[in-house]
Amino acid sequence: MLLFFILGLLVHFVFFASIFDIYFTSPLVHGMTPQFTSLPPPARRLVLFVADGLRADSLYELDENGDSRAPFIRNIIMHEGSWGISHTRVPTESRPGHVALIAGFYEDVSAVAKGWKENPVEFDSLLNESKYTWGWGSPDILSMFAKDVSGDHVFIHTYDADDEDFGAHDVTKLDTWVFDNVKEFFRAARNNQSLFSKLNEEKIVFFLHLLGIDTNGHAHRPSSREYKDNIKIVDAGIKEIVSMFKHFYGNDGKTAFVFTADHGMTDWGVHGAGHPSETLTPFVTWGAGIKYPQNVSTQQFEDAFLKEWKLENWKRQDINQADIAPLMASLIGVPFPLNSVGILPLDYLNNTDLFKAESIFTNAIQILEQFKVKMTQKKEVTLSFLFTPFKLLSESKQHNILRKARSYIKQRKYDEAISLCKELIHLALKGLSYYHTYDRFFLGITVVLGFVGWTSYASLLILKFHSNLPRGGSKEVKKPSRLLQYSFVAIGVLVAFFLLIQAYPWTYYIYCLLPVPIWYAVLREFQVIQDLVASLLSCPPSHFVGYLLVSTLGIEVLVLSFFYRYMLTAGLIAFAGWPFITQLWTRAKRTSLNWIFFSLLLAVFPLMPVVGRKPDISLVMTAGLLVLLLSLFVVASLTKRKDSFVNEELPLHLLQMLSMVLSMYVVYSTDNSLLKKQGLPLINQIISWIILASSFVLPLLSPPILFERLFSILLSLMSTYILLSRGYEALFPLVLSCLMFAWIHMEQETLQQSGVSCKQKVNSIQFIYNTDLTQLRQLCLDDIRRAFFLVFFLVTAFFGTGNIASVNSFDVTSVYCFLTVFSPFIMGALMMWKILIPFVLVMCAFEAVQLTTQLSSKGLFLMVLVISDIMALHFFFLVRDYGSWLDIGTRAACGPFSDQEGR
Repeated sequence: MLLFFILGLLVHFVFFASIFDIYFTSPLVHGMTPQFTSLPPPARRLVLFVADGLRADSLYELDENGDSRAPFIRNIIMHEGSWGISHTRVPTESRPGHVALIAGFYEDVSAVAKGWKENPVEFDSLLNESKYTWGWGSPDILSMFAKDVSGDHVFIHTYDADDEDFGAHDVTKLDTWVFDNVKEFFRAARNNQSLFSKLNEEKIVFFLHLLGIDTNGHAHRPSSREYKDNIKIVDAGIKEIVSMFKHFYGNDGKTAFVFTADHGMTDWGVHGAGHPSETLTPFVTWGAGIKYPQNVSTQQFEDAFLKEWKLENWKRQDINQADIAPLMASLIGVPFPLNSVGILPLDYLNNTDLFKAESIFTNAIQILEQFKVKMTQKKEVTLSFLFTPFKLLSESKQHNILRKARSYIKQRKYDEAISLCKELIHLALKGLSYYHTYDRFFLGITVVLGFVGWTSYASLLILKFHSNLPRGGSKEVKKPSRLLQYSFVAIGVLVAFFLLIQAYPWTYYIYCLLPVPIWYAVLREFQVIQDLVASLLSCPPSHFVGYLLVSTLGIEVLVLSFFYRYMLTAGLIAFAGWPFITQLWTRAKRTSLNWIFFSLLLAVFPLMPVVGRKPDISLVMTAGLLVLLLSLFVVASLTKRKDSFVNEELPLHLLQMLSMVLSMYVVYSTDNSLLKKQGLPLINQIISWIILASSFVLPLLSPPILFERLFSILLSLMSTYILLSRGYEALFPLVLSCLMFAWIHMEQETLQQSGVSCKQKVNSIQFIYNTDLTQLRQLCLDDIRRAFFLVFFLVTAFFGTGNIASVNSFDVTSVYCFLTVFSPFIMGALMMWKILIPFVLVMCAFEAVQLTTQLSSKGLFLMVLVISDIMALHFFFLVRDYGSWLDIGTRAACGPFSDQEGR
């Protein structure tokens, strides 16, 4: 069994790791040559303002009095520059948003291994290509671009990370700090000759990161007065900075300004997914090299924003977020970032047609260079007769397009040249995607082959050791034939040789060789396979088909529940009918009523909104009161039943009830304090962390009797869950636990109905009770249902009130009882524990079920493992390597057998 356990761990680890190799490898390549135009740029310097978390509608719309919240920016739109909407891509988070803005490429999904905090692969950016860059703002953003830059030319100025406090009285200080420090910087430069000379160089960048709007949005929602007032402060600050630049440089007309946002924000104050309020951000640019406003009579857009914003007469030019990087690079004449996939938006440029044609030509070569490097890398590790190039962009077609485009430029046919260059860019981007996913089909096949073999082997072990499968033939264990051994050794050698001559990485050897010993182990159990086939043939076809359909339906319901939460509701409603199907209704009516009631009650939760819900502290208080009432009822019941309860066990129960009262007080007090902008009280913070720590210890002090230990676990975990709740979800663990208690009693009733005697009642079974191994029974068909129930309840525990695939599904304010200063790892850990608490409750109940039904934990564990592995195979083909964190985690779009265009 130990060998099987080690093999199982290895297989699942390899299966999990393969997802990163197949779907989440970095698309970035290195070895390209910097590309830039030889024509003089229109600007000597660039000023980039990024208002973190600013929605497009919040900036452009007029307030209730018909006035703009950003009068200076609106004046720019009408009289000085160009504007539009920047369409960001998901995940709409600060790091990927700024990378798209400044480096020109979208989310590198391999960053999931770094917790989305930094990019694991070195990349080029506008700041790195500049002669000098000065930045002011958040340490989380600025340090990312200052890290590992070539040369000592990027200078950053940041405030302390502790200043990013969601509960602070006035978070606009994050923005005023930036404006004040920029002004002080330029005042000091007049008395510093070395700095003054650097500031008068060309190809320099000033980056102002403004975090106040995002922080106010998280703390108070985008519809709040604080969020909207912060926009006014940013607008006024930008006006002062622009005036200061003009004065410092003597109105030389050589400064280009760009104002945008990294992402937007939902109405409920979060971001990360793909809602329009998150993906639509403002983009306004003016100054050197930028077109002046263009008055138009009509504009063709599918949305009605222009009319809502009263901007229908000023030409709107939408832009993709990654296109901003090449635009900024062309304005100051630096090379396009090497890893950029952005397409230069020519309509924003106020320059000659020659400059535009040369710039887009350079853009095309820069992206084509990435395509060539990617193709060369793949060609070098693939046998020539197996290599399949991207047919839509052959070498001859590349040369032909470049030759024609250069010829058109010489002939001053600029429109034709620009059209050809754009065609080349689109083909090169398709080719990049093709080579990035080149090995996906091959790796997918090998990994699936190994995992199917493992699942088959686990199923055979269940039948061999834990079932009453009729045995046929001799009972002697036959040794596998030498021919079988030699055959698999030969297969392994051939696979290793095939990988060796193609210089594949070492991980490929694991993926391709692991199926060999697994399938050898499967074929060694040939006798079990024979017995299984014989048993199936003796089974009535209608029974076999029925079992198969029910099993398939159950698995598909579990899989679909990851995408459609209402499937959990459907499943729980079906569970409510279980007593009527099995005649438990007539045998144990009271237990059945409890089961039906709590199944239907729990079925309500998956129908509740995951995101966008408003905080409702009254529901949290209600959950706490219900737990206290339940505690009083349990204490009264135990006092009557046990004479020693008052002296030995009552103090622990009272301590846990006190913990619940303190949790309710902290939630209520913290909410009031934050509403008054008084921050998180220190005493509340201390109490919260003490309650969290004690929740791991107090249940261990309770009696080992099954019911009392389970109830103690519920009390301790509910105290913590209350602290992490903001609304109806506080009721979820309570209802789930009540259903688990009903499940334990139902399973014992089921066992008695089937004729298996139960030596002890539920109320007297102890968790430390050592079951006599001779009393453990073999698995039966009903045990498959028990294993299915466990998996279903685990999925319900995870997705009952949220979606574990995305932090976007959870309100960051739920951790405010513990901390309000931005700390992604601590906040993420607290949110994860909130997700795991219902999981722990289900697992504790399952252990009780295993004890009450006299089941072998190994056999039951193997059945759960097989069900989970079958689900895992489903998800392997549904993995998505683009989109929001929520999409990547739950939406089906592409698998390892897709994206084969061009082969």
